[in-house]
Amino acid sequence: MKTAIDTHPSSNERVSVTLNTLVYLAKAASALNLRHDQIRSGQSGGYLSRFKGRGMEFDETRLYQPGDDIRSIDWRVTARTGKAHTKIYREERERPVFISVDYRQTMSFATRGVFKSVQAAKLAALLAWAAQQHGDRIGGQIFTDEACLELKPQNGKHAVLRLFKALVKPYFAFEAAMTLELVLARLVQHARPGSLVYLISDFRGLAGNNAERHLAKLSRHCEVVMIHVYDPLESHLPSKGRYRFTDERRDVVIDSGDKQRILGYQQRFRQRTDYLRQLNRKPGLTVLHCSTADDPLEVFR
Repeated sequence: MKTAIDTHPSSNERVSVTLNTLVYLAKAASALNLRHDQIRSGQSGGYLSRFKGRGMEFDETRLYQPGDDIRSIDWRVTARTGKAHTKIYREERERPVFISVDYRQTMSFATRGVFKSVQAAKLAALLAWAAQQHGDRIGGQIFTDEACLELKPQNGKHAVLRLFKALVKPYFAFEAAMTLELVLARLVQHARPGSLVYLISDFRGLAGNNAERHLAKLSRHCEVVMIHVYDPLESHLPSKGRYRFTDERRDVVIDSGDKQRILGYQQRFRQRTDYLRQLNRKPGLTVLHCSTADDPLEVFR
């Protein structure tokens, strides 16, 4: 039986996320499998890499080659064939999982479901729990329009809770105007080679700068999964009427009868999704989509 996440939260839970909500996702995350065939990290751990060496998992026996460790000689096969054979093991390697979450102003928006920022936090929580349950190390990055916070990958539940606390109550020291280009440049510095990197954002401002260059650099050494969070209204504006939007400080009224304005808005969203589709075809990059009204668990199935 599938485990679904409540997509009808209370009014407060639609605009802000609580620690209880994120902790509650542990059970749902047990259904996720983040394992991949190729692990590039150099740490020892619970994954089998393509590299052959002195790990715990037996791989094969082959003819002895100069330089092989004499302690690895398979004496039974050697005695049976009359030729020296060596046992080969696959190395076990651990994978750091680095989860980057967009908390910019554009993420504080939704017309259905929950705010994009809340959906991003829930996606991050599912990934963090799944990584913890697989024995991975969990690190993170949370960024706003003015600051960016990185959390070094660590093991165990305390690493998960550390990320959750930062998502629920982020503490930032003001740095400078933060763009996706700068965020990705920092991500390249913090995500170690071999990491599985999740980038959760609406990706506004991604195209037209050096962001793609940083993404390409990151994907050469890490597996990168981009999760595009959007509101259904962004893709399909209503055909007629006047609609009021507010952030509790300012009001904006959108007249959907203004065809020129509506077409321009839809064109920008289409350009962004087309750009993400192009990125999805590049090596090492995967793009997923999640609306604010979706069950976040379904994104990974």
